[in-house]
Amino acid sequence: MAVEARIAELEQRHAKLEKDLISEIGHPSSDDLSITTLKRQKLRLKEEMERLRKEPA
Repeated sequence: MAVEARIAELEQRHAKLEKDLISEIGHPSSDDLSITTLKRQKLRLKEEMERLRKEPA
């Protein structure tokens, strides 16, 4: 059950980063570095979720 809880937590963080990314892109003075950082954070979370899903139970 701990793995499912961890994945759920990561999914929530991933969704929040997606909202933040959309907000940042929507600003007229969006910062490319901030956008890149948010994208990398999202990717790291996605990779960790995939790794956890593939682990044997």
